[in-house]
Amino acid sequence: MRTLGESGLEVSRLGLGTMTWGRDTDEHEAAVQLRAFLDIGGNLIDTAAVYADGDSERVIGGFLGTLVQREDLLIATKAGVSFKSGERRVQNSRLTLIDDLNKSLARLGVEYIDLWQVQAWDEHTPLDETLSAIDYAVQSGKARYAGISNFTGWQLARTQTLQNPLFGKAPITSVQSEYSLLNRAVEREVIPAASNLGVGFLAWSPLGRGVLTGKYRNGTPSDSRGASPHFSAFVSPYLDQRARSIVDAVCVAAEGLGFSPIEVALSWVRDAPGVSSAIIGARTGAQLRGVLTVEEIELPGPVREALDEISRIAD
Repeated sequence: MRTLGESGLEVSRLGLGTMTWGRDTDEHEAAVQLRAFLDIGGNLIDTAAVYADGDSERVIGGFLGTLVQREDLLIATKAGVSFKSGERRVQNSRLTLIDDLNKSLARLGVEYIDLWQVQAWDEHTPLDETLSAIDYAVQSGKARYAGISNFTGWQLARTQTLQNPLFGKAPITSVQSEYSLLNRAVEREVIPAASNLGVGFLAWSPLGRGVLTGKYRNGTPSDSRGASPHFSAFVSPYLDQRARSIVDAVCVAAEGLGFSPIEVALSWVRDAPGVSSAIIGARTGAQLRGVLTVEEIELPGPVREALDEISRIAD
């Protein structure tokens, strides 16, 4: 367990992502995943109102009280993003956020969310209005902690400054951003800002959208996300020459250590400075069990340094 920022909330250093639940992952496979995650001591499960049009939250809600007791799970969900018009839309108005919150509570069948996150920055809505929804969520007891997702460093700093608890505001407990050997952009501003402001950092897609598993080295497997109509555009940015060089280095390191490429890439993120928890996801229970073996290993210092060098971002 790790403490999330300067809060009293303890989260497992691996979190379970559920973006595929209710769409590419059925309830049976989701149950297998959750059991495996709980068996290794995991407690943080991450979802969003937009995942599978709300079905991800419905699947999680169906497990509460049967597969897992509510108090044994930390549920993190997100609000503010929709695909109602067929295109991704960010809407952080007070009306939309509170509506998303209430619908999430209903789908999950719970009275409160452990960590409620604003999923993305909305340049068209005044930040004060967005933050009023966060204050409402926490003060009403519908959310125990509040976080943000996919904010830049200055956006995080501005948000946390306005949410000073000395003024009766609900503090920002965490920021969630993409982070992997293929995408280290958050090291420039987001992670330093989070560390200095006492905000926990949650890393999503620590396996580089699945590319760091090595499965795409010889093409796109027909059963992979890269071949899925939902996720092909999500994976394709990481299939360039730079990514191939990093994936090759991960695979060489894995072979030399007797680990899998997944274990090497994920342990690098999990133990990176400033990371509170790395959010992992899979389509099947078998795939997830293959990922969870990472909790048995730790990268040697020289290997971490070599991977640091080959994946270093330009100044």
